[in-house]
Amino acid sequence: MRITAMLLVPGLALVFAGLTSTSAPAQTPAAAPTRPEQARTGAAVLQQVARFEHQVTGVTVSERGRVFVNFPRWTEDAPLSVAEVMQDGSLRPYPDAQWNAWRNVRRDELDPGEHWVCVQSVVADGRGSVWVVDPAAPAVDGLVPGGPKLVRIDLASDRVTQVIRFGQDVAIPGSYLNDVRFSPDGKHAFLTDAGQRGALVVVELASGRARRVLDGHPSTQPEKGVTVRTDGKPLRYPDGRPVLFAADSIALSGDGAWLYWKALTGSTLYRIRSAALTTPGMAADDLARQVQPWGKVGPTDGLWVGRGGDTLYLSAIEDNAIKTRKLSQGPNGAVRTLLQDPRLRWPDTFSEGPDGSLYVTSSRIQDSAFFNRDAPLALPTQLWRLPRPRD
Repeated sequence: MRITAMLLVPGLALVFAGLTSTSAPAQTPAAAPTRPEQARTGAAVLQQVARFEHQVTGVTVSERGRVFVNFPRWTEDAPLSVAEVMQDGSLRPYPDAQWNAWRNVRRDELDPGEHWVCVQSVVADGRGSVWVVDPAAPAVDGLVPGGPKLVRIDLASDRVTQVIRFGQDVAIPGSYLNDVRFSPDGKHAFLTDAGQRGALVVVELASGRARRVLDGHPSTQPEKGVTVRTDGKPLRYPDGRPVLFAADSIALSGDGAWLYWKALTGSTLYRIRSAALTTPGMAADDLARQVQPWGKVGPTDGLWVGRGGDTLYLSAIEDNAIKTRKLSQGPNGAVRTLLQDPRLRWPDTFSEGPDGSLYVTSSRIQDSAFFNRDAPLALPTQLWRLPRPRD
């Protein structure tokens, strides 16, 4: 199965595939290269890389320049969950069609532990693997038993090499595992749970053992008094309920010493020493005392620490913007706008290419059928690129 995405930045196909050929990249009939436009605010130039016929959330770029995206099953039974963006702009089911064979209507026919159920994020670890976070909660409406998992795919062979399944002690009822970061030594993974009771999840990768930490702690819950606003007005469900998403955004410092996170419905950034999370036997109260508020940044979805290790990129969902903070400036460091553009509707997930370019998806969550009764179930979305941002 090959589903076409529209590849819109000329010359980037070779970067995607990590190739050295100088031949011209193939064009698809639907791909009309567009001239990169200057962002409305900020000095960075926003380039549209690809557009999709379905709602995208995650993006990751491997150390050799391969680009992967994912499509969750939120408002539609998406035909593709995880894909590689190919040189010609098409999408290749990843790692293969069988892992992508799940459909909501076939849930009783397929093993949810060996298929993508509702994928939220894809992350390359820089060590030759891509990892997939599958919270297995279609429409964010209850877990598919046996479905929540973290899966490693070897980039050299394009084969699944490890499946870490999460039981109900980790993926509790009402959970929605959101995003993941990996320690530089490759020994641990850290995930956020943005579900009904927020938490962090720490995974020992060699054994696959996982545990919830800061479960129900104020730092992982929706922040009282914070209202998420888009297009200048509060974002609410059709029945009037406000948006209450728990621990969502996550980033690891360049040296791996500090883990940063925050609730999507929240303005406060938090951090903790990653060593505290990986120390065996650390009592819950002792761990909670090590959590540090690290300033106000407003509601965000994605976080990313640049390769230099000091710049924190923030997806400012209320402002259609990408903002930055210098971590070395402490909790009172200024938040600056790197780029603001009306096309960045709900900037979602970041990744960094081998050339230093910043990639970001716009998932258009505020335009989805979750919040707009007249919205199409299949929501067109985009992937964007900022060449070597300077902040």
